[in-house]
Amino acid sequence: MRKLYSLLTIITCLSLLGCEEVIPLDLQSGTPKLVVEAALTWKKGTTGNIQKIKLSTTTDYYSDSPNYVKGATVFVQNSANQSFTFVEVPNTGEYKCSNFIPVIGDTYRLSIRYNGNTYTAQEVLQPVATIMKVEQNNNGGFGGKNIELKAHYIDPSDVKNYYLYRYTYSSQVISNFYTDEDVFYNGNEFFSISQNDKIKSGDKVEINHYGISRTYFNYMSVLVSIAGNGGGGPFQSPPATVRGNIINTTQEENFPLGYFSLSEYDSVNYTVK
Repeated sequence: MRKLYSLLTIITCLSLLGCEEVIPLDLQSGTPKLVVEAALTWKKGTTGNIQKIKLSTTTDYYSDSPNYVKGATVFVQNSANQSFTFVEVPNTGEYKCSNFIPVIGDTYRLSIRYNGNTYTAQEVLQPVATIMKVEQNNNGGFGGKNIELKAHYIDPSDVKNYYLYRYTYSSQVISNFYTDEDVFYNGNEFFSISQNDKIKSGDKVEINHYGISRTYFNYMSVLVSIAGNGGGGPFQSPPATVRGNIINTTQEENFPLGYFSLSEYDSVNYTVK
């Protein structure tokens, strides 16, 4: 019996080791949704004339290539009804504008016409405080052994401010994103902080601060929470069905994914010592 038990055990183990065939699941495909990447950003000290919006549609789970949108009509209007047309770049899904005029505090309306549907959204261009300095701490993190960066700025005291921070590292593929609001530091000097334990001497780091609206702050906070700090970019297709501010005025139930936002941003390039 002991020998028989041992033989059965060996046969069972060999059987389990051999069962590595991949079995694809037959997942149902839903109706494709329009995905809109429309984060218009204006870097301090530039004209901000060149902007782009990217359009695609959702694809099957097993698809490994994006489904770019062709033939859409895309334009943005300001509060004076001045229209800025976004022209399609063939085979890229990108629609570009070269004469956009950014004005802090102005209201802009997005309009997209595609496949018999009209999509619209409205947002206000938000300002951002200037990054004054970057500090490096070589004894950061919970164990006091990580390199930590802080980008300082003075938060304006006259308005409620919301921020999106982006840290991009030369030695890493994925950027880190963080959201913030001035609940506890309104009108005072504050900072964003790198939350990355893989920073090392010699790394080049690009630090971007974006001024964002309260509704975009709420949207981005959800996305960052879902994706995690290292989980891709928020300007890409969202990892879950998170409703943005873009509506389908033709078929309300066929809502798109994505968000229309306008932000001034400040940027600093820093080399880790």
